[in-house]
Amino acid sequence: MQSQLLKTAARQLVDPEFFSSLEDLNLIARTVVEGFLHGLHRSPYVGFSLEFASHREYLKGDDLRHLNWKLFGRQDRLYVKQYDAETNLDMHLLVDWSGSMTTASAGVSKQRYAACLAAAVAHLALMQHDAVGLTLFSGAVLEHLPPRAKSHQLNAILNTLVQVRPRPHGESARALHEAAELMPRRGLVVLVSDLFFDVEELFSALDHFRFRGHDVLIFQILDPLERRLPVGGSVRFRDLETGGELVTQADEIRPAYQAVVNEWLEELDHGCLTRELDRVVMTTDEPLVGALHNFLARRAEHF
Repeated sequence: MQSQLLKTAARQLVDPEFFSSLEDLNLIARTVVEGFLHGLHRSPYVGFSLEFASHREYLKGDDLRHLNWKLFGRQDRLYVKQYDAETNLDMHLLVDWSGSMTTASAGVSKQRYAACLAAAVAHLALMQHDAVGLTLFSGAVLEHLPPRAKSHQLNAILNTLVQVRPRPHGESARALHEAAELMPRRGLVVLVSDLFFDVEELFSALDHFRFRGHDVLIFQILDPLERRLPVGGSVRFRDLETGGELVTQADEIRPAYQAVVNEWLEELDHGCLTRELDRVVMTTDEPLVGALHNFLARRAEHF
């Protein structure tokens, strides 16, 4: 049964409808990555350098050609040869865990989508022997795991994504400044958020990461309702951060709403462009393959 699920998910590159029905983040992470890598006919991002550095414990998915069988014979544990090119990136996953991320008009919430994306990126990075950490934030930092390249790090990340409950209030970007202070060693910061912050505050926080020497990749996750307002008639909207409600006619406000959203996205485009920040806008009805392509392209700049 699990094998059939893996094949189905690999073909779909994990459609949101598939992972919205599963509780097992580990299964989702593996199927996304296996399907994605299967679709790469050639990749400049996967491989080993020629300069041996050390050994580390075997991780599922490692190239069996690099197993040290002599060491296995002595210690009865599997180790692979580790090379210098494998150890030069710390990746910091920074995931928005505020109330607005629970929006779920398309059947899967932004929080669930962000968790699946973070799990897949972490799994892929660890397969490529990067050190990966996780920080969940709302109005403040809720949980922080420093980057590690150990075999148990993925389980720690998945457990955190499952166990930490979202917090309603996260309108301020101040928590990002707090997170930046928890990342002393420069690396790649992967921010997963709807970016529902004051734009000036947001870019002040992103400047903090850049000041500390980090590269920044942003996955902006939106619900289709937020992006396009594809509803009609009288609609009651509820703010998931403050609890405030508004009843209005969706057809009447749609043109003005879309104009405001487009203006906001253009402002974010301009701010990211002037700071040389990579930003990818996704909605929760899209497969994750585009996100993984963008992650690999950004990671490749470190080599």
